Amino acid sequence: MEFDSIEAVREEIDQLDHQLVALIARRGECVKAAAQFKQDRAAVRAPDRVQQVIDKVRGQAKAQGLSEEIIEQVYRAMIAAFIDYELQQHRCLQEK
Repeated sequence: MEFDSIEAVREEIDQLDHQLVALIARRGECVKAAAQFKQDRAAVRAPDRVQQVIDKVRGQAKAQGLSEEIIEQVYRAMIAAFIDYELQQHRCLQEK
């Protein structure tokens, strides 16, 4: 992909960010739905599942020519935020 100006690069980034936010919102809805199926905090944290996701996205990043370290950092941050969110959802469900 070639760009003729910094403005063109920024416009592309803005469009990609819009798409990413929409996808992350969809992921958040899935996380919220998953909370109802988990029995306790350990099930929410699910370290084995986290590692499966990390391994999968590292492989996908490599296939796309993206740094595996970058995708792992991004996903670990996103997963940590969603675990916090899911723990809140799980607490709300337990209080009902």
